[in-house]
Amino acid sequence: MAARKKSRLERWLSFNQHRKRFGAGQAAAALQISDYSALKTQLIQNTEQIYTHGADKDITQHLHNLRAEFAGQAELLYYHAQLIVLIRREYQVAEQFTLFERLWESEAEFLREHLNTRWLISAADTFADHSKDNTMRALALAASLLVNTIKLQETERYLQAAEHLTDQSERQQQLQTGRVALFDGTSAFAVGTDDTLRNLRWRLDALSQTNPMGLVLAELFQRLQTHDTVYQRFRLRHTRTKTAWW
Repeated sequence: MAARKKSRLERWLSFNQHRKRFGAGQAAAALQISDYSALKTQLIQNTEQIYTHGADKDITQHLHNLRAEFAGQAELLYYHAQLIVLIRREYQVAEQFTLFERLWESEAEFLREHLNTRWLISAADTFADHSKDNTMRALALAASLLVNTIKLQETERYLQAAEHLTDQSERQQQLQTGRVALFDGTSAFAVGTDDTLRNLRWRLDALSQTNPMGLVLAELFQRLQTHDTVYQRFRLRHTRTKTAWW
């Protein structure tokens, strides 16, 4: 049984959720931008490209760490990432999502061309969670399902290969302790504990109630957990009840 998503009230009462938003007001104040021209041409400099692994609970530190992911790239891509962080940490969600939608309405071609796969899927997840357009939500969920299924398969392939490490258990330990790059900015699943599929399941459940084909999608997803597929094999490896997705 998939872990239950906490209600809005439960999240509001959570000290941990409040702690993750400390300092969000200052970050949000810097994002009130309507002209994106300068951000498209201004490149992030004076930093080495380093991908984040996990997220610092201090939002100021997390955003600072995240900036390094966009070294040598347009400031607009980092602006996009900052909006996603504020939305995920539930800081003035309606206001930040309005800015997010406005950005995509104005700069969809630029974002599509320049964001790597990791951030395109983060954008898709954001639309799936917050858009009021069910067609938009459905297409966003399809994008997320597609790439996350490939990530599962590529993570399994990584576990089965042994060119550099002595055995599969050693590779699984590496997935738990650090970032393993896959392709185009994506990284492998932290086998046994990762919350990605649980979050995907929550999005699927929310959308599946909107029409009969949504129910079919939910049913097919559930069946993938019980037949011999990469989903079932990862289910058998999973150890953290809180992030179960089936």
